[in-house]
Amino acid sequence: MNDMKKVEAVIQPVKLMEVKDALNHLGIKGMTVTQVTGYGRQRGHREVYRGAEYTVDFVAKVKIELVVEKALADRVAATIMEAASTGKVGDGKIFIEPVEDAIRVRTGERGKDAIS
Repeated sequence: MNDMKKVEAVIQPVKLMEVKDALNHLGIKGMTVTQVTGYGRQRGHREVYRGAEYTVDFVAKVKIELVVEKALADRVAATIMEAASTGKVGDGKIFIEPVEDAIRVRTGERGKDAIS
């Protein structure tokens, strides 16, 4: 059954619609999107509010998760990378990991049938 991959991407929120449209064009039928915060190399940033300067340690990001057939995972990752890239620090990360099984709750379908 190990013929599925989970693609998880953490991207800038302003790029979400571009990524969604690019994945729809690729034929992706669904995804889960979560608003998250975190930091990487950029280590947050400094802001001024009412004259006081302070450091924002965690930066707003969006996490996209989708499960696809193994053969499609690299193409999905490349599509996300192209659509989400600004060329600047903080563009995000993409993780690909194996999925043991998937089950559609409504019908009980398993594996590839559950994700199609």
